[in-house]
Amino acid sequence: MADISTNFLGINSPNPFWLASAPPTDKAYNVDRAFEAGWGGVVWKTLGEAGPPVVNVNGPRYGAIHGPDRRLLGLNNIELITDRDLEVNLRDIIDVKKRWPDRAMIVSLMVPCEEVCWKAILERVNDTGADGIELNFGCPHGMSERGMGAAVGQVPEYIEMVTRWCKEFSHLPVIVKLTPNVTDVRYPARAAKAGGADAVSLINTINSIVSVDLDNFAPVPTIDGKGSHGGYCGPAVKPIAMHMVAEIARDSSTKGLPISGIGGINTWRDAAEFIALGCGTVQVCTAAMTYGFKIVQEMAEGLSDWMDEQGYRSVAEFQGMAVPNVSDWQHLNLNYVTKARIDQDSCIKCGRCHIACEDTSHQAITNMVDGERMFEVIDEECVGCNLCVNVCPVEDCITMEQIGGIDPRTKAPIDPDYANWTTHPNNPTAAKEAAE
Repeated sequence: MADISTNFLGINSPNPFWLASAPPTDKAYNVDRAFEAGWGGVVWKTLGEAGPPVVNVNGPRYGAIHGPDRRLLGLNNIELITDRDLEVNLRDIIDVKKRWPDRAMIVSLMVPCEEVCWKAILERVNDTGADGIELNFGCPHGMSERGMGAAVGQVPEYIEMVTRWCKEFSHLPVIVKLTPNVTDVRYPARAAKAGGADAVSLINTINSIVSVDLDNFAPVPTIDGKGSHGGYCGPAVKPIAMHMVAEIARDSSTKGLPISGIGGINTWRDAAEFIALGCGTVQVCTAAMTYGFKIVQEMAEGLSDWMDEQGYRSVAEFQGMAVPNVSDWQHLNLNYVTKARIDQDSCIKCGRCHIACEDTSHQAITNMVDGERMFEVIDEECVGCNLCVNVCPVEDCITMEQIGGIDPRTKAPIDPDYANWTTHPNNPTAAKEAAE
């Protein structure tokens, strides 16, 4: 069987699935239950000490985006860092680590951007037996208004400065948690590396307002008639998270910097995709809050089964394998040609493909053939955009077939009629040039 254990920064865990810093990791009771269920590690909910007291709202803290079947697609929260006493949290961390020495224990931290504050809290965390620290430079609400969280993570110079302090005052591995609320995530990652960070984790939550209550005209969640922007997470943010992970993984300035992936990981497949983009571990929150801690068992079993099928003996064997295939647009092969193909046996004749193509794309799908309702692809008009594949309600009813360009395995033309696509009359660019 595949070995799904991981070694991240010298921190061993039985699997790559860690709980992210959030409500599920706020106290010993929860973390014990998580480890009993099989989680490989946790990042303790963010601790703080200096500055104004942390007081959370005593009302709704979450807003949600649901699919038609009430499946949770995205979760917005306005909760702050832990409001439990620092001393209580530290005792819990010590006790839990003693009970679970084989699990990863990372402590998330956030204090004002002053050297004395970081030194003070690190001196206390260093003696807990924790395996590492995570610097929360990502929280987009509440704490950022106090000059912490994303207020630090959006300024590369601050990231580098605080990271240097933490490397000086702690012997533990330092993971810098990055905010997605930036234009280019590579600059914060470079700053973290310049400051001596041992790894980065991303993404933290995205600034958001998920809905407005049209009865009282206030953002949801609503507290006494008013609402605030919060942090957005869940399956909906996965594409954004994977893009940012990939940007760091393939950036020459941060090459080799270990990454812990976060953002919308709901299944073993999600985790495998993040690992393929270079992540050494993955962190999960929304899925656990939606389905409970035992979801990790499905994740671990699914990942192990897939690795067995593919012949991977360890997570490291496929880690980062997708990174070389992430390219800038201008390097894509414009001689690669595909056309849509509709399986008439599985087609339910709903017409979505025709309407989508007819109204919004290239008028490349018929709706009538010899007087009968039938949907077929008109090759001369099809540009291979695959919109029809994505709107079709029947899985694998519409597929894309490569008919032009060069076979990457044999290096031979796929189809003589399409081999020289740059000059083929069906190529819109070639047709325009010929007309001119």
